Amino acid sequence: MFAVIRTGGKQYKVSQDDVLEVERVEANAGDKIQLDVLMLGNGSDVTVGAPLVTGASVTAEVVEMTRGPKIIIFKKRRRQNYRRKNGHRQDLMLVKIVNIAAA
Repeated sequence: MFAVIRTGGKQYKVSQDDVLEVERVEANAGDKIQLDVLMLGNGSDVTVGAPLVTGASVTAEVVEMTRGPKIIIFKKRRRQNYRRKNGHRQDLMLVKIVNIAAA
């Protein structure tokens, strides 16, 4: 059984016991969170929500809080003596899919 979930503005195809890195939400390590289910599939039987599948739920456990790689943003306009350097690290968390429940 698999599910397509939505979190952090992105969609992920997951099945039970998958571990994935998603954008951080308000939770601590060890907490269980519920995720939005957009689609459920079990073999050739597929249920698509409009936009969410009613009654379906995906439970995930927060494994740890991490951060993504550092990204350098560099802006330059030639011959204008204009240079800006900025860095960014995205806050992420590692989650493990514990349960996928259909309606």
